Amino acid sequence: MRLASFAFLACLAATPALADPLPSWNAGDTKSAIIEFVEAVTTPGSETYVDPAERIATFDNDGNLWAEQPFYFQLQYALDTVKQMAAEDPSLAEKSPALKAAAEGDLEGVLAGGEKGLLEIIATSHAGMTTDQFKQSVADWLAATKHPKTGQRYDQMIYQPMLELLAYLRENGFKTYIVSGGGIDFIRVFSDDAYGIPPEQVVGSSIKAEYKVIDGEAVTVKLPELFFYDDKEGKPVAINHHIGRRPIIASGNSDGDLQMLEYATMGGGPGLAILLHHTDADREWAYDRDSKIGHLDKALDEAAEEGWVVVDMKQDWRTVFPWELE
Repeated sequence: MRLASFAFLACLAATPALADPLPSWNAGDTKSAIIEFVEAVTTPGSETYVDPAERIATFDNDGNLWAEQPFYFQLQYALDTVKQMAAEDPSLAEKSPALKAAAEGDLEGVLAGGEKGLLEIIATSHAGMTTDQFKQSVADWLAATKHPKTGQRYDQMIYQPMLELLAYLRENGFKTYIVSGGGIDFIRVFSDDAYGIPPEQVVGSSIKAEYKVIDGEAVTVKLPELFFYDDKEGKPVAINHHIGRRPIIASGNSDGDLQMLEYATMGGGPGLAILLHHTDADREWAYDRDSKIGHLDKALDEAAEEGWVVVDMKQDWRTVFPWELE
């Protein structure tokens, strides 16, 4: 499935310049606003021309580049891992209510633990492995696990219109980054294959690690303690730390992306904020202000006030997932 997506993108890259760069986007104000901005910052002699070195675009991952319902895919990996760990060591489930809920597959109990409980589950599922072991574990899980609604692999639950947007930006001299609240090492396993974004251009949350030499091999080993949470106010901080340049395009879908969108548009130069609004209950999901996953409230209000581009999934996307093209 991923190869089919890349073949499609390769065809896009080979088509004449006059061809539609975003064929899965319906014609309208949203599509026009994106193309007009890109043309304005890449046309030599334009008052808003931006040097290629400064053409940075940052994208949230969950709910923005791939789906996030019924709950974050990395959380599903963590739940599956903790459940397996608890089967091998039942005492794990007694360490906290969050771990007990995870071991029992009690999603309501997991979500009731809030952010603290989710972070504990994720940290527990990751800790003790070397980075290479963790990445292999994620790769194995992605290869074997299917989404409960679509029956597709989780790394096939990516959005075709966003693949086109990433390709279009790169064709116009942009460097594209993922800036996500999800785990940096988790996303790095599939980012290159799924999106054409190499691991070094992934910014995300992380847990602490330590350096060791084990049986003559130098490794880093994950620890059960949060190092950095890349969400909300943390996103601009992480962008500055990892990238060192302010994005001129930022794309997200929730209140967790609000500060990143502000950072891209409130820097004194040209900036474009793209907010994906999930409005399509038939082809995907419809959710915003009342959702525990991908909560979208303040950012939606600010988008209206600031004139940000709001993508109405139902109205603006002709196609949602790559497999719809087959």
